[in-house]
Amino acid sequence: MKEYFPEIKEIKYEGPESKNVMAFKYYNKDEVIGGKPMREHLKFAMSYWHTLKAQGLDMFGGDTMDRAWNRYDDALEQAKARADAGFEFMQKIGMDYFCFHDRDIINEAMTLKETNRLLDEIVDHLEGLMKKTGIKLLWGTTNAFSHPRFLHGGATAPNADVFAYAAAQVKKAMEITKRLGGENYVLWGGREGYETLLNTKSDLEYDNFARFLQMVVDYKEKIGFEGQLLIEPKPKEPTKHQYDFDTATVLGFLRKYNLDKHYKMNIEANHATLAGHTFQHELNLARINNVMGSIDANQGDMLLGWDTDQFPTNIYDAVLAMYEVIKNNGLGKGGLNFDAKVRRGSFEDKDLFLAYIAGMDTFAKGLTIAYRLYEDKVFEDFQDKRYESYKTGIGKDIVEGKVGFEELAEYVENLAEIKNTSGRQEMLESILNSYILEAK
Repeated sequence: MKEYFPEIKEIKYEGPESKNVMAFKYYNKDEVIGGKPMREHLKFAMSYWHTLKAQGLDMFGGDTMDRAWNRYDDALEQAKARADAGFEFMQKIGMDYFCFHDRDIINEAMTLKETNRLLDEIVDHLEGLMKKTGIKLLWGTTNAFSHPRFLHGGATAPNADVFAYAAAQVKKAMEITKRLGGENYVLWGGREGYETLLNTKSDLEYDNFARFLQMVVDYKEKIGFEGQLLIEPKPKEPTKHQYDFDTATVLGFLRKYNLDKHYKMNIEANHATLAGHTFQHELNLARINNVMGSIDANQGDMLLGWDTDQFPTNIYDAVLAMYEVIKNNGLGKGGLNFDAKVRRGSFEDKDLFLAYIAGMDTFAKGLTIAYRLYEDKVFEDFQDKRYESYKTGIGKDIVEGKVGFEELAEYVENLAEIKNTSGRQEMLESILNSYILEAK
């Protein structure tokens, strides 16, 4: 088998004192934290699309990256080369999982029938690579947004033929994900939204989206797929009004259509930014509603208003993200997929490794700091004290549903004064900084 990264050796852990840019400083995959090794806490996954297909194209300029595995003219040969390069990359970086869209693993052919035939062939190849390396599939999904047929959306398109085509793609992608032992299947809306209400029947589009998601549930049960179904919230881009704007919006939608027991969330950091939230906010909301499923690990640029999909290097965000994951008792079947791409100017193959090392080290460090915070109950003890009025007296009655407006009004009439306590935000932020800065 051809070697695509001949100059790159296995990336190893050398510790925080190492000056070797091609080594991990904090990600020690076998280090045990809270009873299990780092690799099980984090379950890092390679994104097939950004890592193997992206070539530096943006809206103002052409490709800057010339990847050897993308130079083949024959679609199947190119797909096999791409897979070989991906598995070589994952082995050398020490990654246990990958994620894909159906059109990542093979380019679309002239007909759906031919595309599906090619998909079966490349899945044979992927299956062989997985057996040989032990690398697993974290999740599969469908690209129902790139092709011009999806210019008005997929499941929410005004054209029923497009709805049917999107369904056919998801059907096949779910079958492939099941065959490869995928632990999750993601529904990513892409273009499920609208630009203007002047030409949109939003009620029909919402209903059709729900019908589509119910079909996914029905087919999951029919084929015996045991993985978790995930929805990835995303605001704006590419459509102005996305139906899956953020976690709260998706939760409301799922509950309206009685689909909430079937789906959890695949939370992306950059999407949280675009929605006007923090990464921690989205994870917290998912956690307290028991729908934290998996994470797309990346970051956006606060000065840019689009999905920049940068590799995560913000240790502050990583700590708070992993704090929510730890409080959730882990991600279950989910993991940390690097839905991130190297910058257009980082065009050498080596830059892929450097970027992943940076992202993996950031979340590994975030995990260790977050676990110390959790063990020391830094925030929990403060929060318990802050809300202790709900443990006794009138507060306890409120929580237990024993009082209404009449009883509360009577209680307040006899209340001499109300004493509030400080939220101590600055103190807590300082403590958080001390854990980050003093972390061993």
